[in-house]
Amino acid sequence: MIRYDLLCDNGHSFDGWFRDAAAYDKAHGAGAVVCTICGSAKVEKALMAPAVSTARSKEAQQPVRVAAPDPRQQMLAEMLRKVRAEVEANADYVGPRFAEEARRIHYGEVEAHGIYGEASIADAQALAEEGIEVYPLPALPEDGN
Repeated sequence: MIRYDLLCDNGHSFDGWFRDAAAYDKAHGAGAVVCTICGSAKVEKALMAPAVSTARSKEAQQPVRVAAPDPRQQMLAEMLRKVRAEVEANADYVGPRFAEEARRIHYGEVEAHGIYGEASIADAQALAEEGIEVYPLPALPEDGN
């Protein structure tokens, strides 16, 4: 696992954990790396100092104090969980066939009903250009674990 210090375009600093550098690059390229404070997808890696461990630095280490989570962030995460649960409970999962199924519903080939699944950014953009409304399900903090 690798931890990056991240910085959004609004100046919020936060960290992100990724399997490796390629996993970060893939997630960042897909717009999946978002600020944990404001939700901005304009996120870049911040400069980081390397962690160098010496005998003296180990002796000097103090316990790390962790700030309590922001209750507003906790409330937002809970609201996103409820939205996602509502969609999953009341819509059909179509997996990677999402774009195809959305078109079939839009053009009246099948009865209108709620669906959710996976679509590439290119597929989602093509659907929008055809006038088919689609919305991404919110990413939850536990999705990255």
